[in-house]
Amino acid sequence: MNIIKYRKIFLSISGILVLASIIAIAVFGFQPGIDFSGGTLWQIAITRTNADSTQTNAEEIKKFFETDLGVKNVIVFPGENQSFLIRFGHISEEQHQNYLSALKNKFGEVEELRFEGIGPTIGKELKRKAVWAIIMVMLGISLYIAFAFRKVSYPIKSWKYGIITLITLFHDVIIPAGLLAVLGRRLGIEIDTNFVVALLVVMGFSIHDTIVVFDRIRENLLLQKNRLDLPAIINNSVNQTFVRSINTSLTLILVLLALFFFGPVTLKYFILTILIGTTVGTYSSIFVASTLLLFRSSSK
Repeated sequence: MNIIKYRKIFLSISGILVLASIIAIAVFGFQPGIDFSGGTLWQIAITRTNADSTQTNAEEIKKFFETDLGVKNVIVFPGENQSFLIRFGHISEEQHQNYLSALKNKFGEVEELRFEGIGPTIGKELKRKAVWAIIMVMLGISLYIAFAFRKVSYPIKSWKYGIITLITLFHDVIIPAGLLAVLGRRLGIEIDTNFVVALLVVMGFSIHDTIVVFDRIRENLLLQKNRLDLPAIINNSVNQTFVRSINTSLTLILVLLALFFFGPVTLKYFILTILIGTTVGTYSSIFVASTLLLFRSSSK
């Protein structure tokens, strides 16, 4: 496969996706979850059916909170075995106990599986730390790559490996982030700390694949620099690692697909973020990082 020959096509595809993601984030923004905006996450299980022997549904729970308890902006996710995940604004412990008593009076036996409350101030602090965590990880990885390739001096400077790593990491996180911005606008999907963790996982997997490609290029530069030109060496190196990259990524993608369709509802978009990021990261390791390496070298 002559990847170098069609590098403008590969880079154009990435450029269009990155630009579209940036526009989506700028226009739509994100729908922050309770981790970042403050609020309550409450999971309950109704262990006994209603008096009329019908099972309780999510719409009935939502209506009860809004009508009987006067709680606004309630979101209810149905789970297994008559369990429900309820999200709404921040409440005090006294309100928590009052709502629990009201639920028991209305629906019978109610088991509290999970209750998390985060104030708005803590939410803003978590949001700030999450942004800095992503930025620092990207910079830290890029600096490490530049240091690890410090003995490579010709024809590619070691710092160029670091810069290209930073570009590809940005590419790999901005595209799934753009997708979540669109889903947030269309479907009301919220982002929380799980979203940040998913992006960090994507970066870790992506850099692992990129290093494999870079390292093979470095080895071939030492072995073939007097026999082949740089584009040929890069192309050969990518082809030598192509099957390994696809096979490694495919095994992870199959697992993620299984989790996405059959896993818990609460982790659905966490898994989707990793799935999209893994796919994009595999593409960038093969078709973006290597071709940018040639571009940077030819423009030094």
